[in-house]
Amino acid sequence: MSDNYVVLLGTKGGPAIRTGSSMPTSNLYHLGGRDIVVDCGLGVTKGLVDQGFALKDLSLIFITHLHSDHFLELGPLIHTAWVAGLKTPVEVYGPPGLDACWNGFLASMKCDIDLRIEDEGRPDLAALVSIHPISEGVFFEQGGLTVSAIRTVHPPHVDCFALSFRTNEVHVVCSGGTAPFDAMSDFARGADLLVHEAMLEAALPALLERVGNGSDKLYEHWLRSHTFAHYAARIAAEAGVKRLALSHLIPSDDPTFTKEDWDAATSEYAGELSVLIGFDGLQIHL
Repeated sequence: MSDNYVVLLGTKGGPAIRTGSSMPTSNLYHLGGRDIVVDCGLGVTKGLVDQGFALKDLSLIFITHLHSDHFLELGPLIHTAWVAGLKTPVEVYGPPGLDACWNGFLASMKCDIDLRIEDEGRPDLAALVSIHPISEGVFFEQGGLTVSAIRTVHPPHVDCFALSFRTNEVHVVCSGGTAPFDAMSDFARGADLLVHEAMLEAALPALLERVGNGSDKLYEHWLRSHTFAHYAARIAAEAGVKRLALSHLIPSDDPTFTKEDWDAATSEYAGELSVLIGFDGLQIHL
């Protein structure tokens, strides 16, 4: 791989998985020599291992917001890294309330953790992990990596963030969960890569029927809290980014709708913008 790259480990929007579906949202950013995990949906641990990532080297994680498809496997990822040899600190950045989720996970696994510390000589897992709140603006500067955030429009969440990762060489922006809003274009201005969530408008009625236990409230949530693919492409074009990768795809697992449908949804901007339709394991070299 090149010195800087992004891997879309999980590209499905929403927490459910079905036979043949992709996995919920997770990503690996390798920027400026740092390995960064962005969101920890179900499947992140295997996704990392499948990329050849050594779990014992886990050190830096960012969670964009507290929807389960973005943080459900945070605890299991760190615990699995621990039993795979992790003995160095892990810094986790996320919205307010993430610390309670982590502490709840530790409590749920106390029997196993205590046993392994006593019986196997493992280091204290709780002492290895630090949880930090994300705030708007620049909130992380370390080893040539700068991370900043803006709040997105993702009701009912208030603390939901888009993230900008900068080194001396590259600039990558992750939209997090969001409806379209004007500030995103300025936030992503000139980025080498914008990873943006996307919905396929024509596919939503069939998806609602397939979900089975939702209602019109679920449909209304999609409309007020997420971004259609053509809007994501417009935002990227306005921002002048070099490439756009669509991820957190809604839907990602309906065989009736193919890559051609996603391409058609963004075709208005295809002449001025390089658009990648995400799939699990997609490696994007910067």
